[in-house]
Amino acid sequence: MAEQQTDELAERYGRTRTRRTRDRMLVIGAAIAFAIVLVAWVVWAGLDGQKPSVEATDTGHRLMNEERAVEVSWTLSVPPGNETACIVQALDEDFTVVGWRVVEIPASEQYLRTFTETVRVAREANTGLISSCWLT
Repeated sequence: MAEQQTDELAERYGRTRTRRTRDRMLVIGAAIAFAIVLVAWVVWAGLDGQKPSVEATDTGHRLMNEERAVEVSWTLSVPPGNETACIVQALDEDFTVVGWRVVEIPASEQYLRTFTETVRVAREANTGLISSCWLT
């Protein structure tokens, strides 16, 4: 009789043998799914491969308003052997682009190089800078 009451209580509160087995299977299934997702992410991230990175840093500018131009100086860091292109911009006091130019830079054996480029402007400029650079 006591065993029957125990079974009834176990059934009432969801502690039957089939319930425990089902819960155990759900936990195992969730763990397997998590492991599959983790392994897939590690493989995807690991096989992504390292692409060469390009970094450009403005080092200065010189306003040449009489010639309606801005001279922009910058350093370019790119792995050797990669051709690069950069956009050089001239901005006015409202940060409106008043002149820009795409500069194509040939491959070199040096990692760090310094450049100076002149950009013609439509209106008086306040500053000049590198907008972006990419591998070509």
